[in-house]
Amino acid sequence: MHPATPPTTDTPVGRHHRTPRPRRRLLRGLLAATVAAPLMFGAAACGDDGSAADPNAPVKLSIFWWGGDARAKLTEDALALYTKKHPNVTFETTWQANQGYFDKLATLTAGGNPPDLFQIDDNYLAEYAARSTTLDLTSYQESGKLDTSKFPESLWQYGVVDGKLAGLAAGENTQGLVYNKTLLTKHNLPEPTTGMSWEAHIAWAEEVSRKTGVPGTQDPSADYKAFWVWLRQQGKDLYEGRELGFTAEDVTRWFDLWKGARDRRATPTADVIHEGNSSDVTKQLVVTGKSATSWVWANQMPDLKKNTKDELGVVAYPGDPSAQWARASMYWSVFKGSRNRDIAVDVINFLNNDQEAVKLLGTDRGLPSNLDLRRVVSDDTTDPAMKQSIAVEAELTQKFGESPQVPIKGHSKVKSELIKAAENAQYGRATTAAAAAQFVEACKSAIA
Repeated sequence: MHPATPPTTDTPVGRHHRTPRPRRRLLRGLLAATVAAPLMFGAAACGDDGSAADPNAPVKLSIFWWGGDARAKLTEDALALYTKKHPNVTFETTWQANQGYFDKLATLTAGGNPPDLFQIDDNYLAEYAARSTTLDLTSYQESGKLDTSKFPESLWQYGVVDGKLAGLAAGENTQGLVYNKTLLTKHNLPEPTTGMSWEAHIAWAEEVSRKTGVPGTQDPSADYKAFWVWLRQQGKDLYEGRELGFTAEDVTRWFDLWKGARDRRATPTADVIHEGNSSDVTKQLVVTGKSATSWVWANQMPDLKKNTKDELGVVAYPGDPSAQWARASMYWSVFKGSRNRDIAVDVINFLNNDQEAVKLLGTDRGLPSNLDLRRVVSDDTTDPAMKQSIAVEAELTQKFGESPQVPIKGHSKVKSELIKAAENAQYGRATTAAAAAQFVEACKSAIA
């Protein structure tokens, strides 16, 4: 921040000073207050240099995240461990369900009362970074105070917005094609494999449908994850700078691919596809028995397994697996104006790199970002479904490509518009070309 400008006087040398009249004094007072207000707010927002003069002085950090009771218990245990190792640091914790979380976060930041440390995802990271709400963590990373040396490179890079590290991955995830292993074994059918082409996947699904009577694959034309991976395999991307990275022609090709699959009865009917478009794991078709596969995040395997007695397997999405990347399941970000930002960064480093803390947190926020500690957690994990998830990510880590840019403002709307357009094509309410054109125009409005 710039130092305050020294006061000046409007009384020329050699002139007598004249006391202002009451009205003039009032106006000057109002003017001073008007000028001072933003300066005072700026001082509060900038905070100090982030370092306490006394490293042992008491510090209370506010921290905000979304999740359920189990996540709250794990997080509070990990923070208590930090306090045990740093007795002068305590925490004011606030958490809530995902529903309404970002409304609350927006209210806190707009009201000048943001938490020092908060959880965020890739739907909103770029937006908060653009508002200068998030602290740039680059200098901490470069100094080693925020250690990413054991992270997959594409994982921490997926937190970079406009050249600044706006958030650090709290865990890793990637796209996963989950399939019903029990069903395939029963009918002596092969399992899908990482690297099979999209056409090969559809042909496999057609065979599964024919032999089992269960549609071979959920139609993922409404799934932005699948569309994004497919785009990257075509040399394109979901976003390019502040614009869309694809055209209506690209979307038409994607919709045509899945119209062909529906015509071959490799997928369920539109009504059933609609059920599977829900993000609720209990409604995924692979666990409701209405499809042999579902297109999900790999770390959802344990939750999916809780909803079926069948054995499940997981592989990468079809096509070249280098189109996938180490995605941050969510991030930790620090409020740029925090007076205790150095300590807040140290807490992030602790949650990611301290072995005791990482073992406490387990895989609740995705697979541990630190690869060495991920192996430790994997060895301790008794859940077979989570072991599968960790194994497939370990395999894919060697094949991941560079991370794409973090999604831009309007991403949430883009995702919902894809569902709307794809379902128009699935139900036959529009041709694939018309649905694609509708989607692209809606996207342009969403990101404008």
